[in-house]
Amino acid sequence: MKKIELKIRIYPDPLLKKKVRIVKNISQEERQLLSRMAQLMYDSQGVGLAANQVGIDKAMLVADPGNRLYKLINPRIVKRQGKSVLDEGCLSVPEVCLKIKRAKKVVVEAQDEEGKPIKVEAEGLLSHILQHEIDHLNGKLIIDRISLFNKLMIRKKLKRLRRKNDELSESEKKSCELQL
Repeated sequence: MKKIELKIRIYPDPLLKKKVRIVKNISQEERQLLSRMAQLMYDSQGVGLAANQVGIDKAMLVADPGNRLYKLINPRIVKRQGKSVLDEGCLSVPEVCLKIKRAKKVVVEAQDEEGKPIKVEAEGLLSHILQHEIDHLNGKLIIDRISLFNKLMIRKKLKRLRRKNDELSESEKKSCELQL
């Protein structure tokens, strides 16, 4: 199999709005992809990355809140509890940092890279990361979670992203503390 270069897709790339396919068979290809995604996430100074953010149509994500790397296949949220608001950025929507309301705690069921069932009980930052990345897998971006008023406030930035999609400087990519 030819190894393709992984590159973070930038808004308004249509793949970011597409719901991904479930992974039926977990092979060496998926394990390698998860490792490459994790490396790209770290290189980009992010804390999470979904497969469709790199143009791969598979329900897979990586996340690291700072203390452990999670590699999840076919993740789904099975329980939500409480409310929490954090400033979130997104590697696929650089220059944009938004207050996003999410569940304070979540329980996520998935498979690990060996295909074994895994349950992750997450709170705080990890909860936000997992919800953000699972949103990606469902074709949702942080800009889909804000009010029309807030969308109008960032419309110039979004318009600029449309124009210079592939030519972003590192400083523009790091405009928010929490890059997911």
